[in-house]
Amino acid sequence: MSDGLDTVVAVETPEGIQLELRPAGLIVRLYAFSVDWLIRLAVLYAVAMATAFLGGLGVAVWLIVIFACEWLYPIVFELRPGGATPGKRVFKIKVVMDNGLPVTPAASITRNLLRAADFLPFGFGFAALSMLLRTDYKRLGDIAAATMVVHEPPPVAIQVMADIPPLTPVMPLAPRTQAALIALAARASRLTDERVDELAAMAAPVSGDARRSGPRVTRRVLGVAQWALGKRA
Repeated sequence: MSDGLDTVVAVETPEGIQLELRPAGLIVRLYAFSVDWLIRLAVLYAVAMATAFLGGLGVAVWLIVIFACEWLYPIVFELRPGGATPGKRVFKIKVVMDNGLPVTPAASITRNLLRAADFLPFGFGFAALSMLLRTDYKRLGDIAAATMVVHEPPPVAIQVMADIPPLTPVMPLAPRTQAALIALAARASRLTDERVDELAAMAAPVSGDARRSGPRVTRRVLGVAQWALGKRA
C-alpha cells in the first residue's frame, strides 16, 4: 500500500513503545459532529421550554446553557476517560495527543477555541479543506493543539500472555504507562525475545524490578500489562 493510501500513523511513547494510530477522516467526524449537534440542540430546546415562563431570568439561563453547550460540552467530554464526546463514542473515534497519549486540558481548550477559525469562511470550510489535504486528517485546531482524532483500536488478543497471571503494579500507573504496557504485550509475539526483554527492562519499575532485565522480569512486566487490561488474580 502506498504512503498516500496508508493512513496509519506510527508514534513512539516516552517509554519507547511504538503505537499505531488510525486517524479518523472527514466523513466519520462529520457524522459524529451531527450527533453531538443534535444532542446540544435537544438540550437547548428542553431548557428553553423549562424557562419560558421565567422572563428575563429564563433568557439569562438559556444564554448560559448556550455557552456551555458550545464551548464546555466538547472540552468536558474530551477530558473524561476515553477522550470522546457522545457523538464520537457512537462512531468509535476519540481525541488523543500526537504521541497517542490522552489529551491534555490545554490541548483540548486550544483545539476547541479554534473551532471559530475552522468554521471560516462558512460551514467549517477551512476545517474540511485542511482535513482533505492532510494524511492525518487534522483540522486547524488539531494542528495548533498537537492533537489527532483517531479510530479506537479493536480489542487485541494477546496470545503471548495466555499463561501469564496478572500482577498488581507496585506504583500507580498513569494512563500513558498503561497504554505503553498494553502495546508492548500486543507486539511481544512479533519481536525477538531479546527485544522484548530490552523493552520490558525499561518498564521494570512498574513491577518492582528496577535495574533488572531478563525473562523473569519480562514475565512480571507482562503480568502488570494483564492487570492494565483489567484482569485480576
